[in-house]
Amino acid sequence: MIIVDMVKALEPEIRRALPAVLTPERFTRMALSAINNTPALAECTPMSFIAAMMNAVQLGLEPNTPLGQACMIPYKNKGVLECQFQLGYKGMIDLAYRTGQVQMIQAQIVREYDYFEYQYGLDPKLIHRPGGDGDRGDITFTYGLFRLTNGGFGFEVSNKADMDAFAAKYSKSFGSKYSP
Repeated sequence: MIIVDMVKALEPEIRRALPAVLTPERFTRMALSAINNTPALAECTPMSFIAAMMNAVQLGLEPNTPLGQACMIPYKNKGVLECQFQLGYKGMIDLAYRTGQVQMIQAQIVREYDYFEYQYGLDPKLIHRPGGDGDRGDITFTYGLFRLTNGGFGFEVSNKADMDAFAAKYSKSFGSKYSP
């Protein structure tokens, strides 16, 4: 059974699982759009595709669009192509803002000719002054920061070696010729 046929066959169950703001017709259009944007999804097992779509709509995110909030990615699992839902950082940011508790979220790259200072503890501090207009050098750190509407804030810094080690351990595509 192809994916579109399965979506139609499961429409009553899908209707019960969808949020009130999303119709089964819209779900079907989203599914077709995802397949159109990523044709290999049509080769995935239908149940894995439906499960990934349901994850996306339960979060109110449309996958595989230029918004970049979420992706449905075909992966081989023991020789079988399965669709996996992956929440993107833009989707995480969108979900955080929806809570109404987040005033600002940012992520930045620090390069070797930038001025960068940070400290954790009871008096956390982060100062980043980008270098001049020319070559700022290689990436040395990245950081993410947030400020809450109640005035709270936080940040996390990662150095390049830690980022590469994390990617090598957890990314299925790290080092692949298909990965940036």
